[in-house]
Amino acid sequence: MTYDPATPAGQVRLLLNDTNPDSYVFQDDEINAFLTLEGDVVKLAAAQAIETNASNEALASKVLRTPTVSTDGAKLADALRKHAQSLREQHAAVVDDDGFVFDVIDFPTGSPYAELTEHPAYYGY
Repeated sequence: MTYDPATPAGQVRLLLNDTNPDSYVFQDDEINAFLTLEGDVVKLAAAQAIETNASNEALASKVLRTPTVSTDGAKLADALRKHAQSLREQHAAVVDDDGFVFDVIDFPTGSPYAELTEHPAYYGY
């Protein structure tokens, strides 16, 4: 498995804090699958990976208490889901729903660039 933050897969790993080669949570092909599922959008792929990890954590780590250790899988899963939502919000702040950005330009009446919303004969063409 690899970690190169210059690549989309490496950037996904960076955002989900899966950068230690001795303890990767996801295999390279799983990271690439998240990218494919999310249209190669790094933040969305990372969010999906984080949510998958949260679900795994919630299923595996219920609540455990010993005299020296305490874990709560549900709280950890909730924190991970909030992080995933934050990544989705960051992405949405940059790109609208269909991935395109546009502006409406209002040209004055009579401008040669004004949109012809009526039949061209109306304008004497």
